[in-house]
Amino acid sequence: MSKLKKQIGNSILELITGNIVEQDTDAVVNAANKRLAPGGGVAGAIHRAAGPGLWEECKKLGGCETGEAKITSGHGLKAKYIIHTVGPVYSGSSRDPVDLKNSYLNSLKLASENGIKSISFPSISTGAFGYPTEPASRIALQTVIEYLKSHPEIELVRFVLFSQEDYSIYKKALDEILNE
Repeated sequence: MSKLKKQIGNSILELITGNIVEQDTDAVVNAANKRLAPGGGVAGAIHRAAGPGLWEECKKLGGCETGEAKITSGHGLKAKYIIHTVGPVYSGSSRDPVDLKNSYLNSLKLASENGIKSISFPSISTGAFGYPTEPASRIALQTVIEYLKSHPEIELVRFVLFSQEDYSIYKKALDEILNE
């Protein structure tokens, strides 16, 4: 497993390879669909690991629009909470980066509002939604770094990357951002 830790203000930013459902942070982020329904990829893995109670709770939330975030309990996961966000389906439009940034930003705001001190993110929108990983990694990391600088209540943000290739892309982007 690859792992990198960086200090950002009073917080720690981590990059690891691994499985989002196995994280022991206060919250994990679900790269959800608009219905917050079980599906493929990250959403399917989280719903399977959390158990059927998660879908029952999600049904009561009325869905979620692109860039927004909603919170549920963690059910069968180690994490106490699941923050669900809908990233953009990549189209190459000028709206895509704004929506992707909002997915991260609104997830972080929900974490702050709910006293969550540690949170794990997947690489939102880079799977079935087709967002290229290189620009997505820069948007994700810049948004998180900017937020952490003024929100010390979040002590740890972990990016859980499924493949070594994604980890390498995120590591390169992080190195570039921190050296700008």
